[in-house]
Amino acid sequence: MTGDDKIRSAFENQDWQEIKVTDSWQIFKIMAEFVEGFEKLSKIGPCVSIFGSARTTQDNKYYKIAEDIARLLTDRGYGVISGGGPGIMEAANKGAYENGGKSVGLNIELPFEQFHNKYIDRDKMLEFDYFFVRKVMFMKYSQGFIVLPGGFGTMDEMFEAITLIQTGKIARFPIVLVGSDYWRGLLDWVENHMLDAKNISPEDLNLYSLVDTAEEAAEQIFTFYNKYVLKPNF
Repeated sequence: MTGDDKIRSAFENQDWQEIKVTDSWQIFKIMAEFVEGFEKLSKIGPCVSIFGSARTTQDNKYYKIAEDIARLLTDRGYGVISGGGPGIMEAANKGAYENGGKSVGLNIELPFEQFHNKYIDRDKMLEFDYFFVRKVMFMKYSQGFIVLPGGFGTMDEMFEAITLIQTGKIARFPIVLVGSDYWRGLLDWVENHMLDAKNISPEDLNLYSLVDTAEEAAEQIFTFYNKYVLKPNF
């Protein structure tokens, strides 16, 4: 269906049989994605999700930073979860895979840019049709989130993690933004407008940290768990 077709179909009346058949099968498909995800990811142990743009090229400095972050994390026994596609996701999987660490890819089927990269462990690659199911997997099986420059999808994943931690729906895991020159404008807006309008609390600003290097990003994860004397999911 084209975009116009999808808009038109939203206004069409459907009879009960059409609703029953279409929605029922969609429920089963959603359930199947959840079941496969839970079965595969429940066995992977401690992992950190690395988010970032699918459009980042290999000559971009953030590609190298993502690769280095994954290498540093796997040196300490953490696995790496990415969205499974190209760009920053590929760099994250590559750093983990080539360092002998666990490399997980949660790929989403899209009509254009998304295709899975070759650095994902074969037994840790999942394909999703539904963004919301995929996000549940990121949030449920990650002990930390590292966010490199990206677009709307990256923003969605980052604010999902912040929201779930802010509201107590998941534990207080570290969220690390990488790249002051990229994120500073957004964070200034959060601090100068969102906070001033009292739409968030001052303590919410402590839910994330901002760094510039791979070493700083990885250290945020290590320091967090050293502070709590925890070894998550080991």
